[in-house]
Amino acid sequence: MEFDITKIIFMIPALLFAVIIHEIAHGLVAYKLGDPTAKMSGRLTFNPIPHIDPVGSILLPGILLITNAPILFGWAKPVPINPMNFKKLGYRKGMAVTALAGPASNLIFGAIFGILYQILNNTEVISFLAGIFGLGVIKSVIYPVLIFLQYSVMINVVLAVFNLIPIPPLDGGRILMSLASPKLEEKLQPLEQYGFIIVIVLLLVGVLNVIILPPIRFFMSLFLGIS
Repeated sequence: MEFDITKIIFMIPALLFAVIIHEIAHGLVAYKLGDPTAKMSGRLTFNPIPHIDPVGSILLPGILLITNAPILFGWAKPVPINPMNFKKLGYRKGMAVTALAGPASNLIFGAIFGILYQILNNTEVISFLAGIFGLGVIKSVIYPVLIFLQYSVMINVVLAVFNLIPIPPLDGGRILMSLASPKLEEKLQPLEQYGFIIVIVLLLVGVLNVIILPPIRFFMSLFLGIS
């Protein structure tokens, strides 16, 4: 099994940024809706230390890298949120919007990284930059940046699509519970403690691949300009 050090150099920073921006988006939207819990907990920061989860930010990504998994994903510590503080939209709609903020932020940044990639990965742009800075800068700076942007697009897209799976405690599950009737929400509530086990089982048997791979390929093609 061949181990590619490039993945560590480029994918780990991209993953850390993606999971941190995901959690900051949750906390920032909650703050805008009237809940200061995340802000008071010091979680509205780009400092990675308060966000790092030993399993989701280190162990799982490490295993995926070592095993040369086709995709890389993980998670940060969940941002603490108290929906009872939501003064705008109310409890249920506030929870839905707050949950949606994480995946939405990843898609937005995936699109931004994709636009930057398409601009830099243009023959005319590269020729122009080579004429100014020389081929050495293209090889030592531009090409590594392109690799980082590719990985950033992939990781943000995977994180967004994966979190939109409608199984609690993933964001998609929280959105579903928030929009469902109170009776249905009550029935779905027990799933939250088993949600990750259900997701892992579905991943192992290949069910989730059928669901998440098509949107992942769609957004990656769209953002990277691949026909």
